[in-house]
Amino acid sequence: MEDPEEQPQSRYDEMADGYARFWAPVLRVAAERVLDHLESTIAAATPAASGARPARNPRLLDVGSGTGTLARAAVARWPSLHVIGIDPSSGMLAVARRTADENLAPQAASRFQTVVAYADELPDSIGAFDAAMSSFVLQLVPSRAAALREVRRVLRPGGTFAWVTWQQTDRAFEPDRVANAVLDDFGFDPPEPDARPGDVASPAAAALAMRRAGFREVTAWSDELTYAWDAPGYLGFLTEFDEASLFADLEPKERRQIEGRILEGLQKLTAEQLTLRLPIVYAVGSNPA
Repeated sequence: MEDPEEQPQSRYDEMADGYARFWAPVLRVAAERVLDHLESTIAAATPAASGARPARNPRLLDVGSGTGTLARAAVARWPSLHVIGIDPSSGMLAVARRTADENLAPQAASRFQTVVAYADELPDSIGAFDAAMSSFVLQLVPSRAAALREVRRVLRPGGTFAWVTWQQTDRAFEPDRVANAVLDDFGFDPPEPDARPGDVASPAAAALAMRRAGFREVTAWSDELTYAWDAPGYLGFLTEFDEASLFADLEPKERRQIEGRILEGLQKLTAEQLTLRLPIVYAVGSNPA
């Protein structure tokens, strides 16, 4: 399956609505686990109820906020938290802003701000943060080392950075084989195999990259992202998002024929075959005090 995040940067604005509808739900559960590893840091930075501590609300940086799935979960989880979501795509951030306004209470939505920026060139104007997070983004940046250094630069001493990304794999997905076989029958070349050069080789590699960027108390581990598709849902993902441009160019009759053949093949798969399973890596580290 083609990773939608591997598309050229120029297409991110165009794909934002489809990303929010089809791909963000696939990533959501794995992404939100990142928040568990920020709990103690956010709690330590939260003003005490007595008011004895300085009245400064904790600040969290969301690196590569995209359509805002992780940012919305964070502001909903911590009532005093302010989240700044950065992303180079203004289209993605526009969807993030709209979705936050539609799905969060006004007070919560007001604690989420967006800034168009690159992970490896964070603007000084965003200020300093108690913690930072990122989900399925650091495989995309031109220089992961530079992005990690930038994140540490804007973290306050003792601040925590927790992130998740893809681990390198050649694992195949059966629905892709079904779709590609049908497209081949109709004379379409199959998609090029995903090169995925930015995927992390191993937890050890992720931990080493963090330590080289200056983080300490680093831990990293492998896990698995799972997402259970059904046949109509995967067909919608394929035709309306992942291969939307191909299907949009088809004549209506040919499109109906191809979609019918793909759906027929997908409906023959078992629930296990329709379940996406991909290896991922989590990493957590702190900025030395």
